[in-house]
Amino acid sequence: MYNVMDGFEWDDWNKNKNWIKHKATYRECEEVFFNSPRITYKDIKHSLLEKRHGILGKTDNKRLLHITFTVRGNLVRVISARDMNKKEKIKYAKKQKDK
Repeated sequence: MYNVMDGFEWDDWNKNKNWIKHKATYRECEEVFFNSPRITYKDIKHSLLEKRHGILGKTDNKRLLHITFTVRGNLVRVISARDMNKKEKIKYAKKQKDK
């Protein structure tokens, strides 16, 4: 799904909105993309204006996050980040077990 990723696209708004809504820092969001295991998927339901994707993963401090993002050029732009819900945690735990 993601061939080359050169980094992340951040601005003050998308850095701060995830902190304000869900206490997720932009650094935590970035960590999820580099830690294993992670589950990525295409978010077809919300891909009206641009292709959106989701990722389930953990931060360096083992916080379990669900992140919605898009890819612009070779940069990841995080749209939203929040703690995983119960169903997502079960799916992620199964992935960890199968690892």
